[in-house]
Amino acid sequence: MQVSHETIYRTLFVQTRGALKAELVKHLRSGRMMRRSRHSTTAGQPRGQIIDAVSIRERPAEVDDRAVPGHWEGDMLSGSGNTHIGTLVERHSRLTLLVKLPGKDASAVARAIAKKIVQLPADLRRTLTWDRGTEMAQHKALSVAADVKVYFCDPQSPWQRGTNENTNRLLRQYFPRKTPLGCFSQPRLNAVARRLNERPRKTLGFRSPAEVFKEMLP
Repeated sequence: MQVSHETIYRTLFVQTRGALKAELVKHLRSGRMMRRSRHSTTAGQPRGQIIDAVSIRERPAEVDDRAVPGHWEGDMLSGSGNTHIGTLVERHSRLTLLVKLPGKDASAVARAIAKKIVQLPADLRRTLTWDRGTEMAQHKALSVAADVKVYFCDPQSPWQRGTNENTNRLLRQYFPRKTPLGCFSQPRLNAVARRLNERPRKTLGFRSPAEVFKEMLP
């Protein structure tokens, strides 16, 4: 007999009436006490209208199967005191890039993300998929500066960029909630990303994202 990880999770949460005890939570990498469906549409921070946003439904079909490298998912990891870190994850290799953000201002976010992405070879910066957060309101400027096409998820559909969502949960091991993130320098963020990228992944045949990404370089 084989027991899937989902069966184990459900058993644990059912026995604890939907929430884990504090002594168990501290052993979880994500630190989440409650378990929610990946299709949950629980209301998060309010989302405004993004002018001229291009829907994920118009994204090239090649992005879906992960066979073609150079397609990224992006988001912001939030900390206390209205501080944030930009997170970028490449869908094929699962490589993570972290970006120091001076704030949540759309212009500042666009400049910081573009500065990071433009360091990549042109063939490895094809598309970027983001959620409907207003921090990406200057997506046109980002697209021009980094020569990357920007697409947006449907409202309240974080699972449409699930690779990035999963990576953000892994990053909470290094940046717990309510941690002020403004004090982390770009070199420090690069070091954390390196540790994550050198971790073998089952989905990559137990190779690390860094190994897979290196094979993609021209």
